[in-house]
Amino acid sequence: MQQDLSEQFGPFERMQPTVFFGSAMLVMLFVFIGGAFTEWAAGTFESVQGWVTATFGGYYMLLASALLVMALVLLITPAGRLRLGDPDSRPEFSYPAWFAMLFAAGMGTGLVFWGVAEPLSHYLEPPGADPESAAAAREGMTYAFLHWGLHPWAIYLVLALGIGYGHFRLGLPLAPRAVLWPLLGKRIYGPVGHAADILCTVGTLLGVATSLGLGAMQINAGLSRSLDVPTGTGVQVAIIGAITLVATISVVSGLQRGIRRLSGLNIALAAVLMVFVFAVGPTLPIIATFFQSLGSYLQRLPTMSLEVGLGAPSEWETNWTLFYWGWWISWSPFVGIFVARISKGRTVREVILAALIVPTLVTFGWMSTFGGAALDLQQSEGLALASQVIDDAAIALHLLLEQLPWASVSTVFATLVIIIFFITSSDSGSLVDDMVTSGGHPDPPVAQRLFWALSEGAVAATLLLVGGLSAIQQAAIAMALPMSLLLIAAAIGLLRVLWMDARVEGVPEAEDIAAPDE
Repeated sequence: MQQDLSEQFGPFERMQPTVFFGSAMLVMLFVFIGGAFTEWAAGTFESVQGWVTATFGGYYMLLASALLVMALVLLITPAGRLRLGDPDSRPEFSYPAWFAMLFAAGMGTGLVFWGVAEPLSHYLEPPGADPESAAAAREGMTYAFLHWGLHPWAIYLVLALGIGYGHFRLGLPLAPRAVLWPLLGKRIYGPVGHAADILCTVGTLLGVATSLGLGAMQINAGLSRSLDVPTGTGVQVAIIGAITLVATISVVSGLQRGIRRLSGLNIALAAVLMVFVFAVGPTLPIIATFFQSLGSYLQRLPTMSLEVGLGAPSEWETNWTLFYWGWWISWSPFVGIFVARISKGRTVREVILAALIVPTLVTFGWMSTFGGAALDLQQSEGLALASQVIDDAAIALHLLLEQLPWASVSTVFATLVIIIFFITSSDSGSLVDDMVTSGGHPDPPVAQRLFWALSEGAVAATLLLVGGLSAIQQAAIAMALPMSLLLIAAAIGLLRVLWMDARVEGVPEAEDIAAPDE
């Protein structure tokens, strides 16, 4: 069966260096504009992002919800039995290693940064309730669950399944262009395919570079509060250099020896930190926060998913929900390609269940533990944590730990967790760019791995030095608009090829879909 489908879809083909040089030039252009014309770039990109969210905010909401419905439907269809690979292929990684890499790549860095900061921010500035009230705390946690729950993973899944199925099952490149094959055939090896790969490569690099910059600020804040390390751009650039060095060693070592081991260590250390806060913090309020927020989230999920007004969105919606939806869409190629790479041999149903349930529950547990503890201290102890977080979100986690026992040890440990999370994101992002720009090869050349790993660090450091980090972050969010078109094409192509393959395997319920034109 694999042979029949591979003949129908064409052999694996290596691309020309168009994607590599096109991506590199576009990244350098972004850096040059962000550095040389910082104020103009910041204003322009902010205006573009504001226009995109105001004009297409409802479209983003509908798209994310539609992709979630699509993932849930695929769970119960015969197509869910199909594997990412030959019918007899088996997974490359164990469940624990697979789960660890899924979570670390998809949620790790941002969750550590926002786990305390977002609930406290909503508590002080809620979307509907009175500020600094019990209702504001409940509403804030519910919306934090919405922003970090099922929708992001539904967005990631369409590319993960489309690219993974196209590569491991049909022999197509492990690259974004693979999702366009059911619609374009061999034309994916032309300008349209190059454009899709370049867009995703640049989006991945800018997203990871921005995270490195924000992570350097958070690490610097932790070192400053625990070890009296000075706070400043020079220190943050040094931090980025150190993270880039370790990430480069990891990505050169490969997926099995480098990224897999770092991800496992990452999850283990994060689990220790979460158990510590759960045990020494306000345990009962944390448990209550988890179940109350989970119940409220599930009850309000349909309503919150379709909060699409006819007029312009509110400032809160623009700054939070629409910002997140744009960020998840712009981040989807990175997570999608990485999840595809580590999911060989898994069934479509396994990938969907694992991606929707495991990271979501871990995320909810993390949010409830850290955000719930911070909210309880804010309300019961009268601490002014929220106002400090509004001024500087990077110190949120450290502010919480300083209120708990053994603060001097836990803040250092938390900084270590943050460092490893950002190393994992850096080497995962580098691997994705390596694969895409090497023609979708799952094991790209070492020299190219070095180039992209070092490029991410150089871009992040340059943007910190010239103050252009926020401008590039806004640009990355604005890139979600063209990226959303790729997601729609990927969803249509995935449904088409899954139903076709299910029918070829003799599944009676599958719909008859014609093969793509040669």
